[in-house]
Amino acid sequence: MSENAREAILEAAKVAAQHYGYSGINFRSIGETVGIKNASIYYHFPSKADLGAAVAKRYWQDTAGALEAIRAQNPDPLQCMRIYPSIFRQSLEGGNRLCLSSFMAAEYQDLPEEVKKEVLAFADVNVAWLTEVLTEIGNGDAADTERRARAIYTAIAGAQLIARTRVDIGLYDELIQSYQDAGLIPT
Repeated sequence: MSENAREAILEAAKVAAQHYGYSGINFRSIGETVGIKNASIYYHFPSKADLGAAVAKRYWQDTAGALEAIRAQNPDPLQCMRIYPSIFRQSLEGGNRLCLSSFMAAEYQDLPEEVKKEVLAFADVNVAWLTEVLTEIGNGDAADTERRARAIYTAIAGAQLIARTRVDIGLYDELIQSYQDAGLIPT
């Protein structure tokens, strides 16, 4: 099988997980989406756990790349903080999907260990980036800064969840604005 097929499988599985969580990763439906026999998926991913872990790992790696790009293109840390919520907004813009990590976190207790590891990595990447940016802004000591980074990450993920359930991207924007107005997200 080609690398293109592997990438198509990963993309189809990501979309399925963003709509339905880990339980939405179904080899048969992914095979139909990609246009291959579901048995062919096993060539690249011997199990659903392997595919789920690969999807979650790719997701956090892509997010880490996007965060690095934000920092590289915006030397002002306050501008970075203003841009950060757009990462979560993009999922809502793309078919009212939820952040893959948020969906899988809801199923965390039932996930295979290799998938759990990658879900935690997504949160860790976000919190580390936020901590770095907040430190540059000068918001408190190291413990306070990391605690605030976790609060920002969870607040934005929560705003995405609420907006998705209401099918209202404007609600997401309102919630982010309220976090900025309240001072949680520095502007």
